[in-house]
This record gives sequence, structure tokens and C-alpha cells, in this order.
Amino acid sequence: MKFNLIVVENTFEVYALLVALLFGGVGIWVGIKLFTKNKQLIVVEGSGTPGLVDEEKIKELGISKREHEVLELIARGHTNQEVAELLFVSPNTVKTHLANIFAKLDVNRRTQAIQRAKDLNILP
Repeated sequence: MKFNLIVVENTFEVYALLVALLFGGVGIWVGIKLFTKNKQLIVVEGSGTPGLVDEEKIKELGISKREHEVLELIARGHTNQEVAELLFVSPNTVKTHLANIFAKLDVNRRTQAIQRAKDLNILP
């Protein structure tokens, strides 16, 4: 009986509370969906086919291990942002690595770098 009186006397407040709870729940759900990223870990080391990569040529060109990792990920079609996320570095660091790779391979574009790297057998 008392519950009925509370609900009947305070109908607006009860509905307002229910709406507030609903919107709060929806807001939390949307926040979780928007701000949690699906992280994908790609192990670059050892990902190539053994024997097809010319390690001596990599050393001769002066390409660092990290630059080679960036080159492999770019060859797989990843964007600078994706490479940065996968390697846990900033996009500017990826751009710096790419500039170094371009200079060492004497190319101007990503596609040229990938093709030249494949021609030199430094990418599988």
C-alpha cells in the first residue's frame, strides 16, 4: 500500500529516475564502444619466409631493424597510423623511418620503396 502511494504521488520523479538511468546506461555503453580499440598484435620478427631475405644487403644499405619492420608493415598495406599503433611509436616516428628508408633505397614513394626492396631481396 505504501509503495503504491509513493509511485502515484511521485510519478514524475519515478519516470525521471528511470529515464536518467536509461540514458546513463546508454552513455556508458556508447563510451565503451567508442573509446576501446581492438588492438591487434603483429609479430614482425620472423614473419618473412626464411632464406628469401638478403640480410647482407640490408646491412650494406644500412637499414636498421626497426626500419625493416616499418618497411614490412608498409608492404602489407598498413597506413602510417596503423604502423605506429602496431609498433607502439608515434606517427611522426614512422614518417622519419620512412624518410630514412626512402633515402637509403633512393626512392620517393612507398610503392617504389616496396618494389625496390623486393628487387633487392630485402622483403619476402
